[in-house]
Amino acid sequence: MSCLETIQAYGLRSIGIGERLLPRSDFTLCEQFTLIGSGMIWNIYFGIIALAFGFFLSIAVAMAKSAHSPLIRKPADWFVFVFRGSPLFIQFFLAYETFVLLPRLGFDLNLGFTEITVETRWLTRAWAGALIVLFLNTAAYAGEIFYGALRSIPKGDMEAADAYGFTGWRKFRKITFPTMLRLAWPSYTNEAIFLFHATTLVFFSSFPAWQQRGDALYYASYFADKTFNPFIPYPILAGYFILLTLAVIGIFNLANKRLNRHLPGEQRAKLRIRPQVIR
Repeated sequence: MSCLETIQAYGLRSIGIGERLLPRSDFTLCEQFTLIGSGMIWNIYFGIIALAFGFFLSIAVAMAKSAHSPLIRKPADWFVFVFRGSPLFIQFFLAYETFVLLPRLGFDLNLGFTEITVETRWLTRAWAGALIVLFLNTAAYAGEIFYGALRSIPKGDMEAADAYGFTGWRKFRKITFPTMLRLAWPSYTNEAIFLFHATTLVFFSSFPAWQQRGDALYYASYFADKTFNPFIPYPILAGYFILLTLAVIGIFNLANKRLNRHLPGEQRAKLRIRPQVIR
């Protein structure tokens, strides 16, 4: 099988398109690059979806933490404390065990005028259950980042907004939110990078790889086990994640320039990427 045929056969295998059986012997570099790259589809899926939904929840968490009412502030504080204070791997494990405890066939939901059965088995699948954990985890970390930025907004900016008669939603939309986003963006970029790296933990979590359709680490481990040589598949995996990290940095850098476009060149904050080794 040529390399082009290998790409056609295994390029989309991780999402159920192409050959169903994995190669068993005589592994080529093309097969390893192709299958590990195919698994990256899931890592990108987990990262993008969790980041997109987590962004909005993190803004809500930051606003809740800055609220005067303890009924709003305390739940946000505990949410951040729980997800930042426990290891992500343990969160995967506890979430899976919780989802398994739910009725396998679903539970009845009484709407008053009718009763429907809500399916719950899909929560034990990695595409949904693991995504929920990643979404909540990144929302907690990003919420703390945005909360710090919210408290760092210059007092003069808020006083100027009051002087111009900005109140309520208009003040938040025109002054508070863009300033908070601009101050938090470098740190949020690091959180986004870590989130994509954290997607590799899905393979080690309790969420099963359905029909051998796992992420990039799943295929890298498969080749390492079969060839007894981890020095080929794992560097390939690392190379893919380095490229993914560079892509994230590039995209977030464009957003950073957009957020700081109104500032003089020497005052524009530049992204300083500091990948977290230990979280």
